[in-house]
Amino acid sequence: MDISVDSLETPALTKAQLAELLFEQIGLNKRESKDMIDAFFDLISASLVDGNDVKISGFGNFQIRTKAPRPGRNPRTGESIPIEARRVVTFHASHKLKEQIQDPKRKP
Repeated sequence: MDISVDSLETPALTKAQLAELLFEQIGLNKRESKDMIDAFFDLISASLVDGNDVKISGFGNFQIRTKAPRPGRNPRTGESIPIEARRVVTFHASHKLKEQIQDPKRKP
């Protein structure tokens, strides 16, 4: 199945546009399309919040990383401020995705 995103008007792909693509190219109704996209991202979010990594074969890995507390600086005033420890999400593209991005035959 080939899904095309050539008709996108903005440079960013939104959840609404993903739902529209499911509606147009797969044949789901608009409500089912929106619900499927929302459920997909809810599952990813819930897994990350629980501290689990998310691996999507052929696309990449989302990983939770804990950053240690460190000293920081207010750039406007120069005042030293402490930056607290926090969790962040990192994304690492799969080799397959990296190859697709580097393919010279694909249009930019």
